[in-house]
Amino acid sequence: MATFVLVPGAWKGSWSFEAVVPLLERAGHTVHALTLTGLRPDDDNATVATANLDTHADDVLRLLDRNHITSATLVGHSYAGMVIAAAADRAGGRISRLVHLDAYVPRDGESCWSSTNEHFRQVFAGGAAATGYAVRPPDGGDPRRRPHPLASFLQTIRLTGTLAQVPRREFVYCSGWEDRTPFAELRTRLQADPQWQVHDLPTGHDAMHEAPEAVAALLLGDCIAATSTHR
Repeated sequence: MATFVLVPGAWKGSWSFEAVVPLLERAGHTVHALTLTGLRPDDDNATVATANLDTHADDVLRLLDRNHITSATLVGHSYAGMVIAAAADRAGGRISRLVHLDAYVPRDGESCWSSTNEHFRQVFAGGAAATGYAVRPPDGGDPRRRPHPLASFLQTIRLTGTLAQVPRREFVYCSGWEDRTPFAELRTRLQADPQWQVHDLPTGHDAMHEAPEAVAALLLGDCIAATSTHR
């Protein structure tokens, strides 16, 4: 049985996977859904202001340590693609699979800010105007969302090359929001990389809300619910 570590994207907590977790557990797997530092309901302003990408990678590593996990499947949504990449690079071989769920796949020296498109750079900058350190959630989403630490969007990732040793690496492209997605060029890049497997899901960005069964099926290795490109 697999051990899944689910890492939410910007502004969100473990609740963002609430419809997927029981589907994975029902199949007999162990599932840990994280809420990253600065996104927890009881985090104070100082915690939010000082949290960055390193902090969030450490959140994942602490979970691995605490639960004695030696072969994890890390699933990162959106911003959390940065987090799972940083964590996998530092995890000392304890990661067996990476799944970037409509998520950034950074190269050394990149940041969420440098990897995204102009639409989201404006969202980040405008959302941080009130405090200078926390990006308020865009209007109209789940009321459980919280201001996101700006430093985590801005910090560049440092990768040593260990990430390339993860045996299984996958990218899921959600095609239902092509007017705003920052991931179209990334999809093309990874399709040309024989070390990556690329899946397409016909959903908006929050696939785990729109199509939790399809996301769970993909994570369980059953790609009937998605079209896949195998490289």
